Amino acid sequence: MPQLGKGKLSHSTKRPLVFGLAGVTAIAAALFAMSSTFSNAAEDAFVIPPPAIDEAATATTEKAVFAGGCFWGVQGVFQHVKGVKNAVSGYSGGTKETAVYETVSGGDTGHAEAVEVTYNPKMVTYGQLLQIYFSVAHNPTQLNYQGPDHGTQYRSEIFTTNSEQKKIAESYIAQLDKAKVYGEPVVTKVSDMTAFYPAEEYHQDFLTLNPTYPYIVYNDMPKIENLKALFPAKFSADPVLVLKAKG
Repeated sequence: MPQLGKGKLSHSTKRPLVFGLAGVTAIAAALFAMSSTFSNAAEDAFVIPPPAIDEAATATTEKAVFAGGCFWGVQGVFQHVKGVKNAVSGYSGGTKETAVYETVSGGDTGHAEAVEVTYNPKMVTYGQLLQIYFSVAHNPTQLNYQGPDHGTQYRSEIFTTNSEQKKIAESYIAQLDKAKVYGEPVVTKVSDMTAFYPAEEYHQDFLTLNPTYPYIVYNDMPKIENLKALFPAKFSADPVLVLKAKG
């Protein structure tokens, strides 16, 4: 099964639908049909236990930052989680000067493609976001790549905004490793958050705006279906959109 990397489809273009609507639809349909026959595709979900420790929900608005491969799919997943107020694609780990898509794509800026999630912890806790992140948003056993996308910018990393988040994240990784839920070690890094830089506008809401784009069909739409199947109480059919929030 050929793997469809972002670089081969749209990594350097601001015009994602380059094949024309008819061509995209035909390719997407074929890819979707083929992907259903592969049980070990990169987007397969993991059924994992909830974290043993979680945050005390005292505030109504908090932020969390997750990196796990292409931010299109990670953003799309969290946009469909009840209690999430906003999910913005962007860059973390490098400097402001290098927080530019074409530069980050070179893989040597220190940045990871990341998503800043603004959420209401009384509706969805940090631990529950972590469970979704480790279960359906990405594969935490893949080092410096995610499915077809390779490079340090696609690494698995959690950028914590406070000591409580760091404690919960590190504890959860240890819990998952001890339970051997993946069969391989978790390679996810936990780092202190320094800065988050929103990505260019054409990357925001990409999954919602381009549901028939081949890369999205094969790599990311199954994540939305997995979220709905494994976390029905947390699934929202109507995604929160960055561009709508700006308007």
